[in-house]
Amino acid sequence: MTGAAGMLGLDVLRAGERAGHELIGLDLPEIDITDPASVEGALQRVAPDAVLNCAALTDVDAQESKRELAQAVNGDGAGNLARAAAAAGVPLVHVSTDYVFSGEAPHDAAGKPRPYLESDPTGPRSVYGETKLAGEQQVLAASPRHTVARTAWLFGVGGRNFVETMLTLSCERDAVQVVVDQEGCPTWSGHLAPALLGLIERGVCGLVHLAGSGHVSWNGFAREIFRQAEVECRVEEASSAEMARPAPRPAWSALESEREDVLPLPPWQDGVAGYLAARAGMMRA
Repeated sequence: MTGAAGMLGLDVLRAGERAGHELIGLDLPEIDITDPASVEGALQRVAPDAVLNCAALTDVDAQESKRELAQAVNGDGAGNLARAAAAAGVPLVHVSTDYVFSGEAPHDAAGKPRPYLESDPTGPRSVYGETKLAGEQQVLAASPRHTVARTAWLFGVGGRNFVETMLTLSCERDAVQVVVDQEGCPTWSGHLAPALLGLIERGVCGLVHLAGSGHVSWNGFAREIFRQAEVECRVEEASSAEMARPAPRPAWSALESEREDVLPLPPWQDGVAGYLAARAGMMRA
């Protein structure tokens, strides 16, 4: 597994241990996915039965001014891994993102907004989204055994994330401003990690969506965090225009799978509960 030192990678290692798998986690400097020779050498040393790629550049705003680096890691780096895995005759699961979509909600037959499905057209509006889409395309072109798993609004105890930011701010102020005009699927890495391993175990190939079930605005997400954490902090409404960032955020990025062989993740609210329990356990330790 690549990206072993990241938030998702750490949870994948824990999930693999619980499931009785022998996972070998690699990160810099053991492997540099932007270097084909480094990738090929690592796969020859490890000789894995499958590869799970959790490595990526995820600082969305910074990538607006670093397109070449973003392409090298998120695009060509994913392709390097996918081609090396194909040459070694093993499947690869690659983690992607809701940012590959335009952020304009598709609609159901009744005219109501519905989540994006795997078959919906993409249309990224940021460097991050464009380079992640390039990575998807290279992975799927490398082998029919490979899998791209799109997820969204990821949070976990092993890295910076929205839940931790909200809890920190609640200790410093009486109120926070959070946008109401961006809707998506909060996904706890503690739920996503075993689901990714499940894709490998069951031989699921192609493009899949894996995100916390249901969807909510960032504002509603913050309210639920404070409710479950029993924190007294007001959540005030703000617009994306008021909270402008260098990279555009999708106004709509709810994800759902239309595939019968993809098991849905638990509700995103359950993910919040799981995160808070894991965080409390780490703080006690």
